[in-house]
Amino acid sequence: MCLAMPVRISQLLPDEMAVVDVDGVSREVSVALIDSPQEGDYVILHVGYAIGKLDAEEAARTLALMDQLAAGEQA
Repeated sequence: MCLAMPVRISQLLPDEMAVVDVDGVSREVSVALIDSPQEGDYVILHVGYAIGKLDAEEAARTLALMDQLAAGEQA
């Protein structure tokens, strides 16, 4: 099973890398696969690579659903 999740770019780094964060956890990832990444963008993260952009509203909905699943609640 594969899992991709929305994260927010908090800092752009050299060599097509960026720092992303979700729920207070930060990580360096590659943004080489997306066009024109910007700080504040939400991206879909899969095994260390940002594989697509999404809007903040969709990211918030997805993260809320993931929180519900983690808490064992029904959506």
